[in-house]
Amino acid sequence: MNFSEFFIKKPVFCSVLSIFLIMVGFLSLDKLPLRQFPDIERSEITIDTLYPGASSEIVETKVTEIIEGQISGIDGIESISSVSRDGRSKITIEFKADKEINEAANDVRDSVSRILENLPKDSNPPEISKIDSDSSAVMWLNLTSNDINQLELTDYADRFLVDRLSVIPGVAKVRISGGKKKSLRIWVDPLLLSQFGISVTEIEQKLLTENVEIPAGRIESRFRDYTVKLESNYKTVEDFRNLVLKKENNFSFVRLGDVAKIEIGPEETRQIFRGNGEEMVGLGILKQKTANLIDVTDRVKQEFINIKDELPDNINIYQSYDTSLFVSEALKEVIFTLCFAVLLVTIIILIFLRDIKSTIIPVITVPISILSTFIFLNFFGFSLNLITLLALVLCTGLVIDDSIVMLENIHKKIENGSSRLSAAIEGSKEVLFAILSTSVVLISIFMPIIFLQGDTAKLFEELAVTIIGAIFFSTIISLSLTPMLCSKLLSNVNRKKYSKKFEEKYILILNFFLKKRIIYLFIFIPIISLSIFFYKKISKEFAPQEDRGVFIMVMESPEGSTFENTVQQMLKLEDKLIKFNENEEAKRILLRVPRSFSGTENFSDGLGIIVLNHWDERRKIWKIIEEFKAISNEITDSKVIIFPPRGLGQRRSGQQLQFVLS
Repeated sequence: MNFSEFFIKKPVFCSVLSIFLIMVGFLSLDKLPLRQFPDIERSEITIDTLYPGASSEIVETKVTEIIEGQISGIDGIESISSVSRDGRSKITIEFKADKEINEAANDVRDSVSRILENLPKDSNPPEISKIDSDSSAVMWLNLTSNDINQLELTDYADRFLVDRLSVIPGVAKVRISGGKKKSLRIWVDPLLLSQFGISVTEIEQKLLTENVEIPAGRIESRFRDYTVKLESNYKTVEDFRNLVLKKENNFSFVRLGDVAKIEIGPEETRQIFRGNGEEMVGLGILKQKTANLIDVTDRVKQEFINIKDELPDNINIYQSYDTSLFVSEALKEVIFTLCFAVLLVTIIILIFLRDIKSTIIPVITVPISILSTFIFLNFFGFSLNLITLLALVLCTGLVIDDSIVMLENIHKKIENGSSRLSAAIEGSKEVLFAILSTSVVLISIFMPIIFLQGDTAKLFEELAVTIIGAIFFSTIISLSLTPMLCSKLLSNVNRKKYSKKFEEKYILILNFFLKKRIIYLFIFIPIISLSIFFYKKISKEFAPQEDRGVFIMVMESPEGSTFENTVQQMLKLEDKLIKFNENEEAKRILLRVPRSFSGTENFSDGLGIIVLNHWDERRKIWKIIEEFKAISNEITDSKVIIFPPRGLGQRRSGQQLQFVLS
């Protein structure tokens, strides 16, 4: 008994097996995370250390070099790069492709923890974070108000909105951008300090010793135990004004309010974040690694509607940027292409087979093979993305080949007078090893891709596994379900009269070319030559450009520019860009200074983000670029770099337009 004969004689078992594959395929599809592209980011760890007030040279010697010397011995490091700026040290560690990012992060944390005592006491503890493709916000919400400042707006967002958005299923974190944290600011007067003979160090020491809350033990009795809490007496601005710094000989006291101005204010005043011409606070939604991107953004949009209805009248919330729009459109296009490919295959089969019953068989087997492929994707921990869907489109023709070979051979037996059962058994036996050998060859072609190294391997690994899985299941289906269906559905329809003329013309053309072999030289030599020529001429890049309807503008003022100067130049750009929002070509015009809110003391750069209303209108990009050129005379000594909408692989080396505004 051959492999197919067992399923032909056990049709119920064969049907149950097919239904089982369909059910497991649907369950696997439901569990697959949805994203635009595979996770191709390398294992990278950043160590960010703030040293307020220190110059770049001191940061380099006192922080960067010490940390670099400690982490250099960690196993699996491929490269270490660092940047030391005024008040900030940033070290980026890139690990080998096979290094698991969580393991790498733990190794770095253990190594850095050993040298914390060697770092300056005034520096902040090093902040260690992982860099992966899910560390970017998938959606941004903007919070604005017409009568409260950013300090109060940030406090409201932190108290009432962050936790509300964080509990949404699939949300990993809510990041506040452009917010100003509340702090007590003390502005000392150097002249008054000199008159009273008090130094800044003495004030700092007094604050550290007086404004503390320490455990005071507990009171134990026979029936009750009470915890004693020693509260600090410094809770308001007035309390700090009355803090005694020094006692004079005439029994008078010097208080903090006598030598300094004390107020509640933001930790850092030198930063702005504006949207459509008004100051705002941004809320960035980060999704969990295994979460479905579309589901997460849909839930956030639903909660956004509820929040908008419940906000106070003086606070407004806007939906600024949503990556799911592009992802959903791209996925719809690929899914449509997949369905269209299956439909075309069905029509072509019907044209050549000229039999409805014969056409039904591959129409049933192809979707089962494609659906079963999701079992492989779920088993290997992959995601549903454009690459895996593209692989399904590519292998649509491959998965149907085996079924057609099996179907044609069995139909040939029926035409020769055999019964459906005997034709299915004999026909499947004849092509068993032909189908197996074809599948093995196809799998062998894509198998080496799995063992490649580097970014390219991470990108195409999922493509290879998807195609291998589809071929594997199509082989199983063609050797089990296809012959079983043939034994039940096929009928003796003579199709020779339809194909006779076609065969005669084909044999005539084939004989002509076999007799005139010199023609091959005149056909293939020019084709090969032109292929080589155009291959050299065609531009090459990791991935094609994609129009996201969002592009980034970076303005760099001369080194050492003040915050006020950079803001003034950015506001000039905003005045010109805001008209795109007024005529509804742009959804949001976002500006922020400095470019990063990580505590750096460099205020010579700014960031602009333009979110278009229609992400698929590329012509608007060039229109806005011309606007930048038109205002070049209004901005002095600044360089503007424009990054067009970028897609896969362009995060590190995307094309850019750069010109100097002078």
